[in-house]
Amino acid sequence: MILRFNMLWIACVLLAPTTWAQSESTADMAKTLANPIGALVSVPFQNNYDFDGGATGDGEQFKLNLQPIVPFSLNDDWLLILRTVLPIISQQDMIGTSSQSGLSDTVQSFFVSPTKPTESGWIWGAGPVLLLPTATDDLLGTEKWGAGPTAVMLKQQNGWTYGAPVNHIWSFAAESGREDVNATFMQPFVSFTTPAARTYTLNTESTYDWENKQWTAPINVMTQQLVTIGKQHVAFTVGVRYYVDTPDGGPDWGCVSRLFSSIQRNND
Repeated sequence: MILRFNMLWIACVLLAPTTWAQSESTADMAKTLANPIGALVSVPFQNNYDFDGGATGDGEQFKLNLQPIVPFSLNDDWLLILRTVLPIISQQDMIGTSSQSGLSDTVQSFFVSPTKPTESGWIWGAGPVLLLPTATDDLLGTEKWGAGPTAVMLKQQNGWTYGAPVNHIWSFAAESGREDVNATFMQPFVSFTTPAARTYTLNTESTYDWENKQWTAPINVMTQQLVTIGKQHVAFTVGVRYYVDTPDGGPDWGCVSRLFSSIQRNND
């Protein structure tokens, strides 16, 4: 089962086209990709593999996140940026000795962001976030509708990019027999892009579950490289993660890889 999902991710990598304005240098494009609300239409595919989880400590989970980012120009001063996270999961022995595969819940964020940074160089965006119960297996999702606020703030200077997206989601409808959702997500990060278009990133994708008073806090160390394949540019990311804190049965270690595809300037 895990092998089939890895083959799916490889197929996405091989079949997805990548284009952007050829006038922009590869290094500048690498810096733009470090901005989670940059004015780019992009479809990142993020492959996550976590292991050493479950009650017996030998559970594993493969998660392919489809993460399209689509900006719309509202006027000369403001953008509306849609950011979607749709996970496809295959896991074994993470819940007892059972296995599950299919879609998980979708997180849909809407950021309203100025087209230009502030005078001090900060880039920001804010808006609502929705939790959509799209899971095809009740063990892969919450079976809840949810909503809340989301925001991001970051700064780029001298090759460095640092900041944090955050959101908080409360459930408000759907299956009454399931536990309510009351969770805060934070992703503080710092990255550095070299003149050779290689980006090194340190971040944590931490979630605090207020219902159970429990953190899920992985630390990710990643490197990204832009390469040219024919006339196309492709951004590949690889990295490792260590879980500082997880609920009982959570994984200890994991790895991550990512491909940015279908990239172009919003005004191209």
